[in-house]
Amino acid sequence: MVSAPVVGVLALQGDVREHRAVLEQQGARTVAVRRPEELAGVDGLVLPGGESTTIAKLADRWGLLEPLRTAVRSGLPAYGSCAGMILLADRLLDAPADQQTIGGLDATVRRNAFGRQVDSFESEVDVAGLPGGPVHAVFIRAPWVEEAGPGVQVLGRVSGGPADGRIVAVRQGDVVATSFHPELTGDTRMHRFFVDLVRERRGGRRPASEETR
Repeated sequence: MVSAPVVGVLALQGDVREHRAVLEQQGARTVAVRRPEELAGVDGLVLPGGESTTIAKLADRWGLLEPLRTAVRSGLPAYGSCAGMILLADRLLDAPADQQTIGGLDATVRRNAFGRQVDSFESEVDVAGLPGGPVHAVFIRAPWVEEAGPGVQVLGRVSGGPADGRIVAVRQGDVVATSFHPELTGDTRMHRFFVDLVRERRGGRRPASEETR
């Protein structure tokens, strides 16, 4: 019997418990990642929503930032939601000059692109590769992708309103990121998508979403 994939959730700050609960519903075993040795044993990694500057500073302080960068560069599947998208971006806009990222996503991401906490909102977003219709997306002080590199697949955009057309879901190889928080809605499809990617990468197979493209 094939063992469950082990998905780490970066547990320095943010929606850690919520992500772990949904991942485990999808058949993954989860671990909280706070130290480099905990990162070493995972098959995939989730970077949760929260405060990106705080998460980056804590990761640096605890000696985790460089191991995270190395792991993602080496092909560890990673999924970032909201602040996690910021952490995975190679380039940032509207960020403090000293803000560090993990990188791995050839994209320019604008922090707090939709406005302040009071400007948080919910919307329906069609996400490529997810069957079952649009995702009900929750945006909380969310970023968006200002510019995606040539190797980045755009999975979803805002439809309607002042942010119409803005990119809010992307994938580059084994790195996936969304501006919104799927862990808060009860819709498990983004987590299922990521767990399937982790499971198939661990087995040495291309994910079905790539095989059908």
